[in-house]
Amino acid sequence: MATTDPSTTQIVLDLAGIFVFAISGALVAVRKGLDVFGVLVLAGTTGLGGGFLRDVLIGATPPAALQDWRYLMVPVLAGVLAFVYHPAIGRMERSVTVLDAFGLGLFCVTGSLKALDYGLGVAPAALMGMVTGIGGGMLRDLLAGRVPAVFRGELYATPALAGSIVVVALSHTDLSYWTIALIGGGFCTTWRLVAIWRHWQAPVPTGPASV
Repeated sequence: MATTDPSTTQIVLDLAGIFVFAISGALVAVRKGLDVFGVLVLAGTTGLGGGFLRDVLIGATPPAALQDWRYLMVPVLAGVLAFVYHPAIGRMERSVTVLDAFGLGLFCVTGSLKALDYGLGVAPAALMGMVTGIGGGMLRDLLAGRVPAVFRGELYATPALAGSIVVVALSHTDLSYWTIALIGGGFCTTWRLVAIWRHWQAPVPTGPASV
């Protein structure tokens, strides 16, 4: 099995992913014209939602976000930064999108490995990695009154699942935690970035819908 140090490495990767996702959630709230409370709620939901769902589903309760103050402070900080500096951050839309892709890669790593630590099998652990990556964004879009991006043809969930599968497979080797994170998370992030660059879309129905 891979050599891991979840007490340190996993927390670092988790917090990095939370910050990136929280920024994206806060920007959605700003563009919807929400007040500062709404911005902080969407920042927290986007940053923490996926990990919260994962922890509840695998029985890691109370969730990490309710046990470690850093998990709550990071999205608050991201929300405040986005609320105050949203004109500048908004102009960096492409950079935020790139960071979001890196956040997706980070979460597919931490989600999968934490699920494995709690005794889940290969397939469930990979699914938990995907849920960790896409859960916060889905909750964000629902609260903002939008159809979740993962249902609108964007290649988002597929790279997350693929990266999670790579992570789970590599976890049965002697590779270090950081090496697994680099390979699995990098695979997910690269796929997501190439999909954005090449405008790849998941198949959607064509023609008029039948009733």
